[in-house]
Amino acid sequence: MKQSYNIDSKNNDMRIDRWIRNNIGHMPQSLIEKFLRNGKIKLNKKKVKSSTKVKTNDLIDLFNLNYQPKIITANNKFDPSPSVIKANEKLIIDDNENFVVINKMAGTSVQGGTKSRKNIIDIFAKSEIFKDSKPYSVHRLDKETSGVFIIAKNRETAQLLTSLFRLRKIHKTYLGICHGEIDKNSGEWCENLVRYENGKKIIEKAKTVYKVIDKNINSSLVEMHPITGRKHQLRKQLFAIGNPIFGDKKYGYSLKYKSKNINLMLHSYKIKFMINNKKYTYTALVPDYFKKILKVKRLKFSNF
Repeated sequence: MKQSYNIDSKNNDMRIDRWIRNNIGHMPQSLIEKFLRNGKIKLNKKKVKSSTKVKTNDLIDLFNLNYQPKIITANNKFDPSPSVIKANEKLIIDDNENFVVINKMAGTSVQGGTKSRKNIIDIFAKSEIFKDSKPYSVHRLDKETSGVFIIAKNRETAQLLTSLFRLRKIHKTYLGICHGEIDKNSGEWCENLVRYENGKKIIEKAKTVYKVIDKNINSSLVEMHPITGRKHQLRKQLFAIGNPIFGDKKYGYSLKYKSKNINLMLHSYKIKFMINNKKYTYTALVPDYFKKILKVKRLKFSNF
């Protein structure tokens, strides 16, 4: 079976592998390259490399791909491990030759070393996306926190992204719903946070820039940009000012929500960085339970 597509002006000068992901489905990079090598995907009736750029009015032919893309659209499920990864919101935000960006669900650890046997890195290692490569974790995200998470596909990219995080050249935006009315509408939190590791007291300076999006006497929706990356930084800082995050069982968790098993209302909403003068910006859809609490608490957020 043959399918043919003409390139329109919107896709002019786009790499063919990116065009395939955008228009056919989020195939693993290795599979796209295999189809190109085997001539199952041709550009203007010729075999080309994945880096070849398409032009307006070019012709792409697909021959008997027999591929069912594991792509996430609204109300669909991506399920490399049926008991772990289930979502109504979009899970795969981007899948390119160097890294994958996902919308991590709350309740799943990002890597091993936790009490949970289920973690994102191990799950994706068994998926089609990493059929011919290995997933590398390049940053942390609490098990209870949802949102943008990056997984590198090779050691070089992992080292680069890890360095960018360490140098604070990757900028993250979080959304949190917290108890009570935050006094100031914007500002920064800058103080020392204390944690213990192997019985040793560790003091670390933490800084976060914040802006209150909406608030009332009972609750607040706050946007936060952590400058430093301390463990549980945002949760600790909101607890310190008397406005702990809803659903936080460790820092100021309210017992009256225990029976409802409320999720932690902290979401990694956006991430921005630059590689080789190219800007990357990724936004993760807010989970349904987050929207529900916003409605219950009568807080407004227009960026759904």
